[in-house]
Amino acid sequence: MEETKSGKQKFFDKFAEISAKIGSEVHLRSLRDAFAVIMPLFILAGIGVLINNVVFPKIASGTTLTSLQVWGNLISNGTLNIAGLMLAPAIGYCLARNKSYSNPIAAAIISLASLIMTMPVTLSVIPTGAKKAVDVTGILSFTNLGTTGMFSGIIVGLLATELFIRLSNVKHLQINLGDSIPPAVSASFNSLIPAVLTASIFALIAALLAVFGNTDLVTLITTLIQEPLRKVNTSLFGMLLIYSIGNFLFTLGIHQTVINGTLLDPVLLINMNKNTAAFAAGKHIPYILTNTFRDTFGMMGGTGSTICLLIAIFLFSKQKSGRELAKLAIAPGLFNINEPVIFGYPIVFNIPMMIPFVLTPVIGILIAYFFTAIGFIHRVVVMVPWTTPPLLSAYLATAGDWKAVLVQMLTIIIGVLFYIPFMRISERVQAKQAEPVLN
Repeated sequence: MEETKSGKQKFFDKFAEISAKIGSEVHLRSLRDAFAVIMPLFILAGIGVLINNVVFPKIASGTTLTSLQVWGNLISNGTLNIAGLMLAPAIGYCLARNKSYSNPIAAAIISLASLIMTMPVTLSVIPTGAKKAVDVTGILSFTNLGTTGMFSGIIVGLLATELFIRLSNVKHLQINLGDSIPPAVSASFNSLIPAVLTASIFALIAALLAVFGNTDLVTLITTLIQEPLRKVNTSLFGMLLIYSIGNFLFTLGIHQTVINGTLLDPVLLINMNKNTAAFAAGKHIPYILTNTFRDTFGMMGGTGSTICLLIAIFLFSKQKSGRELAKLAIAPGLFNINEPVIFGYPIVFNIPMMIPFVLTPVIGILIAYFFTAIGFIHRVVVMVPWTTPPLLSAYLATAGDWKAVLVQMLTIIIGVLFYIPFMRISERVQAKQAEPVLN
């Protein structure tokens, strides 16, 4: 029996060790950091779209409504429509900082310049009032700078920064002006040749693709990497599998963002941004699965939908320590902050509680997916902060669909019922472990 337990513990330890190494890998960590930097702007975009398309139409119409909606349209231009453009320098800065490079702002600028160099030279656009498209040069398109170009921003940001830092570490490429020169000027000259070489390489790649392939790097990345990856990771099975693995890691004490922050969030965010843009334009909403959909119906009260566990404890638990913990955890839990439950109840390394912690979000997402697919509730179109309390989050995320609140209530009720038997098993185990050992 001891050997079996030892074997299980070794497996958990090894699994946790490998997962921690993956999560701490500098490029993946930098990617998560960059998304965290620009996430407030995506939330602002959701608020702008919500006010533009739900609030303003209730108080105005005609030309007055059109004038009011200019505000929200400008917000979209400065957030959703330049998502890829923001990502490249953010990743450049975060990666350089995480690699302890002395001049991270230079890496951000080089990443931005390199991304612009990969943009198409000629674009086909339809002028206002015209029916036929014309080819124009000397412009940048929101299509390439926005959600379609997000993966381009990620890849170019990572590659350009990595190349720039490697070249900067070559002593023969550094220009030393002496100690009497101001630090900012000295740092600029030190990175002069690496910056020139990095930007020139990306310009050369873009030029070769344009001249010999009649294409551009943004199109290639979108076609060959972004769309295939998004189709796999944002399929119902793929998303649930990856999300469940991330939640399982949390039961081992490793935060779920190790997996979800790198494999799921970028592609789900693309879906979310496209939904928001389509809603703002009055078009068909293309996707059911987005990061906000996942959080709204699969993270109620925090990872593992632990608001269901707290309700189960209040209603059915006979364990005093659990009820005391629930009293302390309910306030942060309403805002989806549940570390007190995960580490205090605990759920970490508590085998009976691992099962509902991983599977309750799956049940909630499947229920919401079904009701969305049949058209009972609206698709999620507004990115709301992840700290938005349950019920309110469903209403806001679907741009005011009260039926989404009913569906979220249903998922909470089913989640409570699912947690109850495992909670009771866990309490029996804890009570048995608390019994004095008789010699």
